[in-house]
Amino acid sequence: MDAFYASVEQRDDPSLRGRPVVVAWRGARSVVCAASYEARKFGVRSAMPAIRAERLCPQAVFVPPDFVRYKAVSRQVREIFARHTDLIEPLSLDEAYLDVTTTRTGLPTATATAEAIRAAIREETQLTASAGVAPNKFLAKIASDWRKPDGLFVIRPHQIEAFLAPLPVGRLPGVGKVTEARLQELGITTVDDLRTLGLAELELRLGRWGRRLHELSFGIDENPVEPERPTLQISSEDTFERDLPLDELEPHIHRLAEKTWSGYERERAGDHARIARTVVLKLKTSDFRILTRSLTPTERPASLDALARIACDLRARVPLPATTRYRLVGVGLSGFVDEDGGDAQSDLFG
Repeated sequence: MDAFYASVEQRDDPSLRGRPVVVAWRGARSVVCAASYEARKFGVRSAMPAIRAERLCPQAVFVPPDFVRYKAVSRQVREIFARHTDLIEPLSLDEAYLDVTTTRTGLPTATATAEAIRAAIREETQLTASAGVAPNKFLAKIASDWRKPDGLFVIRPHQIEAFLAPLPVGRLPGVGKVTEARLQELGITTVDDLRTLGLAELELRLGRWGRRLHELSFGIDENPVEPERPTLQISSEDTFERDLPLDELEPHIHRLAEKTWSGYERERAGDHARIARTVVLKLKTSDFRILTRSLTPTERPASLDALARIACDLRARVPLPATTRYRLVGVGLSGFVDEDGGDAQSDLFG
């Protein structure tokens, strides 16, 4: 979806149309949830501190997020997807992968399916979506961003290598700023540079990740669309208006534990109920250092009180000085297993 949260706000409030809209709470600790394309022209981006967004675009209209409405629209969009295929892998409220190798509609091509989905979204939600059509998930993700907003871009099999060659290596999934800087030290700035360096050298320098980069440079990605992904984590976190010491976090931990437990109960009420075994406490210091502490008790957390108590107790395992101040706390449940046993899932915030 295009600038999803901001677009929903502009749709529902005509006075916001054509104006730079920033979906965020005001305040020094708030971050931008979404920015309209009018706001993006000023450099405003998601996850940016709201105070910086206000400096970049003083005329921006700040709108507090309304996730209930956004989730309702997201359900509408997924219902449209489901008319075409059962193989839907949601990534977030506004993004998903679809495998349309075989469709319910019998449309002749993936491109025709994408066009039909985009047309239905526009008609039924009065919002726009951009689509990428490609032989695999990695390429489809790149293609979906290529002609935003309200665009459709297709990468056909015979076009893959030529399309990828000039792209910056930072466009490859998993290549963040640190990895990109490391690759630049090796003289690698484009995907074509990766190919030139070769598999053996990449493996020597980067190990198994080097092999993965080599595959991606040629457009190889065998990861399937996974419509039924088991729950790995349920968590809530909050950034404070002012930094707090560890011994003042208890009421905030209780409040976040309540949110997390509510989400857990909704999960347990579903068709695929699973049990959480691990409690996790997440902290971010005033200098942005992130710490997590977790505990898997002998008996699983069976109540909100147990979750809050264990999360509070985990503060004793924080090795920082008592003078340390914290800007964020999070409480989570992870280590999910089926009710009849099975292997625990990976830890929260891992």
